[in-house]
Amino acid sequence: MRAFVFPGLTTRVIFGEGTIARTGEEIARLGHSRALVLSTPHQKPEAEALAASLGARAAGVFAGAAMHTPVAVTEEAVAAFRASGATCVVSLGGGSTTGLGKAIAVRTGADQVVIPTTYAGSEMTDILGETSGGEKVTRRDPAIRPEVVIYDVDLTLTLPVGMTATSALNAIAHGMEALYAPDRNPVIVAMVKEALPAFRDALPVLARDPGDRAARAGALYAAWCCSTALGYVSMALHHKLAHVLGGSFDTPHAETHAILLPHTTAFNEAAARAALTPIAATFGGGSAGAGLWDFARAIGAPLRLADLGLTEADLDRAAGIALRNSYDNPRPFTERDIRDLLQAAWEGRRPQP
Repeated sequence: MRAFVFPGLTTRVIFGEGTIARTGEEIARLGHSRALVLSTPHQKPEAEALAASLGARAAGVFAGAAMHTPVAVTEEAVAAFRASGATCVVSLGGGSTTGLGKAIAVRTGADQVVIPTTYAGSEMTDILGETSGGEKVTRRDPAIRPEVVIYDVDLTLTLPVGMTATSALNAIAHGMEALYAPDRNPVIVAMVKEALPAFRDALPVLARDPGDRAARAGALYAAWCCSTALGYVSMALHHKLAHVLGGSFDTPHAETHAILLPHTTAFNEAAARAALTPIAATFGGGSAGAGLWDFARAIGAPLRLADLGLTEADLDRAAGIALRNSYDNPRPFTERDIRDLLQAAWEGRRPQP
């Protein structure tokens, strides 16, 4: 048994069906009487319905959340928050909305209630990635971690099959990096091991029947496990590359994670094979990287960075950006290593076991 530190889980979690109805009581439990509801433009009707259900506790709706949390959008949202008289935020949606809520909170001290509608899983973390000037900068701070997360299986029943697959693979990426993180601990590793078979069993069912409640519950539970894992360990090469591509080339967040996952896993498997054994054992394929690629293909997830509009010249630039700051990774790498990894992901090649 290796030495470890487990800091404890601090975010309150409500999980079940119909749990969005408890939003008002959670706002009150935190000591607030007015909350600003956040969403993307696409989910504005749902945000307005939630605000209506909150009655006098709703201070309005800001439906301008955008992918990769642009600082310009945050500044607009902070102005709306202060003008509304709210003292906390309710973030309804996926990673874009959760990120906006975190950005407001770290600037104003507001408490957060997060209601995820995808599996991408930033809601349990103290991590905020913000985009400005064509680059994404990530930071960690206890003030970023949400106070309450409400998981409602009902809200995932209409999640499109494509987003179901990509956001789940995004969540698996969180778990993958947690397995070899230098600051991992037995609780987090156990949660990842719990999540992997839950995703393996749920996602093929959801590809055939997106309304299957049992599979939706299993996938959402797995997403919570992986989000928690991400929130309590350091990130490595996979997340760095995803942030580079998203922040500098505006690639879609979940799809980028999904495509990179088999390749970043395969790269680090050479140095962390024992740590990644749970993935290989869960997905087969002869190795963790190959198994994840096979699974992604089976559930209809995208496999090629080229399909996101990236060019080979973009890969050259991305490899250079990825080396600007140092970070822990189980396997050392050069710019050539990163460029080769990105080329394989750009072409969509199956990693070799």
